[in-house]
Amino acid sequence: MTTETSTGLPQVDVANVRELAVRVAELAALPVQQERIREWQALNGLRPERPMAMIDEIPWHELSAPGVAAADELAIASSHPFARQVETTLRRELYRWNHLRVDMVVEPYMDIKKAINRPGWGFRIAEDTIDQGEGSVVQSHHYSDQIATPEDVEKFRALEPSLDAERTAQREAWAHELLDGLLEVRMQGLTGFNGDELAFPLWDDIEQLRGTEPILLDFLDRPEHLHAIADRFTTVRLQELDMLEAKGLIGYGNDRIHCTGAQTTELPKPGFDPAHVRAVDTWTVGRSQLFVSVGDATFDEFVPGYYARWYERFGLGYFGCCDPLHNRVGSVRKMGHNVRKISMSPWAKTEKGAEAIGPDYVFSRKPNPAMVAMDQWVPAMAEKDFDDVLAATRANGCPVEFTLKDISTCRTDPQRLWDWCAIAERKTRG
Repeated sequence: MTTETSTGLPQVDVANVRELAVRVAELAALPVQQERIREWQALNGLRPERPMAMIDEIPWHELSAPGVAAADELAIASSHPFARQVETTLRRELYRWNHLRVDMVVEPYMDIKKAINRPGWGFRIAEDTIDQGEGSVVQSHHYSDQIATPEDVEKFRALEPSLDAERTAQREAWAHELLDGLLEVRMQGLTGFNGDELAFPLWDDIEQLRGTEPILLDFLDRPEHLHAIADRFTTVRLQELDMLEAKGLIGYGNDRIHCTGAQTTELPKPGFDPAHVRAVDTWTVGRSQLFVSVGDATFDEFVPGYYARWYERFGLGYFGCCDPLHNRVGSVRKMGHNVRKISMSPWAKTEKGAEAIGPDYVFSRKPNPAMVAMDQWVPAMAEKDFDDVLAATRANGCPVEFTLKDISTCRTDPQRLWDWCAIAERKTRG
């Protein structure tokens, strides 16, 4: 009796994954999914029906640890590496629906990444790292300066990306074996889903190639060197984008952008071809967290001009991450009309940010994840955060969303996350 299918997957893995896919498909068919999609489309179209909320960047290594409540829901049974990846995705989707639902949307498809060789831009990061605990993705980094001279700037070059057709075909065959008849398989190129592919973190990328201190010193001593770096790197990134478009390596239809809902009626644009997706058919995301250390005038000099060149190629964009942007919305406006959401981190001044944003962008609020990492969980802190932000955004007519993210720990107490989601549902639907 054979124990493997024609694609080489263990039959027990296929049965296991398909059982989970049935459950996800049933959720995707619920009428509430279309209601949530409509609400996200309204928010992202700047005509909100209500505030929206999500939770992401979750400490799965803690939630699945032995002895933690509901950890059995995340236990992986498959043995084949690809089946384990798909099973993990399905189990986390079901877990989120059961405990962390808020305004998530369960879709009737699964995106499978094409195998894309992306050789970079002429540099490899040189760094030392310190891990922050077993199973955690959080690390400390120390980077070496590789762009110290004008000659180093010329090392930036657009290396040609390519599709590994054989590996992609294998992934597609496995995915169809696991999901056909239950969930649609969408073979995807690079997307802006979480900002790690079609993202433009220009200065974050430069910081990884130089370290923080050399850049801060050059703001004072050699600003022309920094402009030369930023101009060259932006040009190279756009050259790579041209190649990705030409080779059909851009993805489409992502339902999240930087951990927030991405559903919109504005994308894709007319002329869309899923086999040759253009940048204008999708979202992008940008950030410049390094500039938390400099003044607003320096931000205005070194950020919007370069980012505008990137954003003009895309259909819609999200800007910002952990840096406070309440005083810099005017600079963000210079990045072009395609920017739709602006991050308002825990360190932003809510009232100033809301006043500057008004009805023109989505006020993308990120509550402080430290509230679920303290010795004691105090739900009243979450309540106050919602109340303060809702008051400010209502007073200024801002479309608003909340995303609890960057959660490195919840002290192996998932109830804290469950409670936050319950508070979010009550506050945003009241």
